[in-house]
Amino acid sequence: MAASVRCFLRSGKNALSALGRRGFHKSAPAAVQMMVRDALNQAMDEELERDERVFLLGEEVAQYDGAYKVSRGLWKKYGDKRIIDTPITEMGFAGIAVGAAMAGLRPICEFMTFNFSMQAIDQIINSAAKTYYMSAGFQSVPIVFRGPNGASAGVAAQHSQCFAAWYAHCPGLKVVSPWNAEDAKGLLKSAIRDDNPVVFLENELMYGVPFEMSEESQSKDFTIPIGKAKVERQGTHVSLVSHSRYVSHCLDAAVVLAKEGIECEVINLRTIRPLDVECIETSVMKTNHLVTVEGGWPQFGVGAEICARIMEGPAFNYLDAPATRVTGVDIPMPYAKILEDNSLPQIKDIIFSVKKTLNV
Repeated sequence: MAASVRCFLRSGKNALSALGRRGFHKSAPAAVQMMVRDALNQAMDEELERDERVFLLGEEVAQYDGAYKVSRGLWKKYGDKRIIDTPITEMGFAGIAVGAAMAGLRPICEFMTFNFSMQAIDQIINSAAKTYYMSAGFQSVPIVFRGPNGASAGVAAQHSQCFAAWYAHCPGLKVVSPWNAEDAKGLLKSAIRDDNPVVFLENELMYGVPFEMSEESQSKDFTIPIGKAKVERQGTHVSLVSHSRYVSHCLDAAVVLAKEGIECEVINLRTIRPLDVECIETSVMKTNHLVTVEGGWPQFGVGAEICARIMEGPAFNYLDAPATRVTGVDIPMPYAKILEDNSLPQIKDIIFSVKKTLNV
């Protein structure tokens, strides 16, 4: 009996020592996922904490936590003086924000949608964009105008416009159009720290979409430089250049086309003004084909500007076919869903344009 117990104890001891020698397989930590609205919220929270001159104002941004919950929790944390609910008067509160910027503060002015920014366009263009030039560099206007831009779903003609080309037309403004959560956080922090007026174009349909966040992007010091595009997918046959929500469409189209042997290079512009022409030219010189994709109207749009810049620069001689644009249809947005779907770029439209460009 005693011998059996000793044998059992010895075998158990050996098993434990073998287990200790073996060790355990350690898997990589799961990537942190964050929705775009939470990335924007985190960016504002970190900048409000970092710089007491930063404040947020707009309709329902405080007690209601924002129409799209982008400012959730900020009013409770920072109070009435830094998170300010305004009346429904875009011209009024945009003017207050521009004046505050001129006086040395760093306002974040939220429009419930950029369609309403037309009520305040005189403040944005004439007061914010031109003052630094008109004062011979004496008076800067460090302000961010932000909110959802472009078509949402079922909101018809007056609430579905893309203002990227409108504001990018104006010297004195920087125009930013993020796609994923990392873009949203890094670019918004850069916009708030910038000494120039920045128009920050978000997308309502992207607010609830989760994206993986790199370890670097979780730092409070993380920023993305304004004016730098990013190649989201490497390719050799055609360059797809897009911004905001339609980067997702381009990536989805690229997956479909890859099954047919067509490798698309997808460029996320991130910034509309200043435009990263060098990144686009480098890609076109490699792929020899260009397709631009945007949700705005075709005439005088972002794609039209990209095509003109390519034609005027060194990459033009590398094109093996004319550049192609995929855009929204040249009409006010219809309300009916089937008409709305046919008024905006779909993945099938991008695939069709790529094949047409490549003549396949």
